[in-house]
Amino acid sequence: MHTSTRLALAFIASIAAGSAMAQAPAPAAGAAPGGPPPAPPRARGPALALAVEAAQTAVATCTANGYKTTATVVDSAGVPVVILSGDGAPERTQAVGLSKTTTTIKYKVPSGEIADRVKTDATLDAEVKADPKIGTARRGALPIKVGGEIIGALSVSGAPGGDKDEVCVQAGLEKIASRLK
Repeated sequence: MHTSTRLALAFIASIAAGSAMAQAPAPAAGAAPGGPPPAPPRARGPALALAVEAAQTAVATCTANGYKTTATVVDSAGVPVVILSGDGAPERTQAVGLSKTTTTIKYKVPSGEIADRVKTDATLDAEVKADPKIGTARRGALPIKVGGEIIGALSVSGAPGGDKDEVCVQAGLEKIASRLK
């Protein structure tokens, strides 16, 4: 084929493609042209401002007690809304905090209750250890509730013991409890 013929065919193909695109329906609202549809919003959980306030209160409480901690707030599906690491908090406290909130969301009870139960329930212990998002049951996360419904969880990690983490979590929850919806 001659160069001029190839150029003519390429030109005709580009015009045909442009014409076909002009006739295609417009993408759905919020969707990127030619891309996947937009992702759904996160699950029910505390509003961002309240999640931040609870995490800040929890970290501040632990800081006042001499502990360098991380606070994690997740929604009802266990998706992080806020991860707030205090100055000097060890890096691993972020992963440990997520494992605590995962425990609370999965079992719908404070993570400390599961930490206590695995000591006497070998089946539950094996289940917790087999879950890559948990691994070890630890005290330090409490559910965030509206009425009787769990809409998320708040954890603290980094204090020398889950009982001390829970004191900070409780302070964070008490700060926002009356404004949760």
